[in-house]
Amino acid sequence: MLFRSHPLVRSMLLLLATVLLSACASMPSRDPLQVTVAGVESIPGEGLELRLLVKLRVQNPNDTPLDFDGVSLNLDVMGRDFASGVSDQAGTVPRFGEAVIAVPVTVSLMRMARQVLGMLDGKPVDKVTYSMSGKLHGASMFGTQRFTSKGEFELPQHAPAGSDVDAP
Repeated sequence: MLFRSHPLVRSMLLLLATVLLSACASMPSRDPLQVTVAGVESIPGEGLELRLLVKLRVQNPNDTPLDFDGVSLNLDVMGRDFASGVSDQAGTVPRFGEAVIAVPVTVSLMRMARQVLGMLDGKPVDKVTYSMSGKLHGASMFGTQRFTSKGEFELPQHAPAGSDVDAP
């Protein structure tokens, strides 16, 4: 009822909607970040948990730097939840540049046991697949960037018994 009787209010709302839509349309589109695992180190844990420091190499393929003030990370191994972590680290990934960001993650004893039991199904495991997802929380209002990445690595093969490998 208020909108029918006040053409000025309707005009102001229409103007506001137009400005908001044009602001959204003029926001630059961003290419996704490229995130890979640069390294993993063991760090002290508590009781029945394993703590790891996962180093992420973050590449920014965009023309604007990405300021961040927090990171979250989830890791899956062989299709199962494995580890998760957060960090309040802050920094900048430069435009068309990269940065290494360290995130401590926790693996519970139950998750480790589930991974081991899942690998004991009688099939040989040659490759271990992983996927990760997370986000860099942006320091600006529209700066939060989510990322996903997948990969695999081959397990070392043992030399068969009786092979011609020299013993030390």
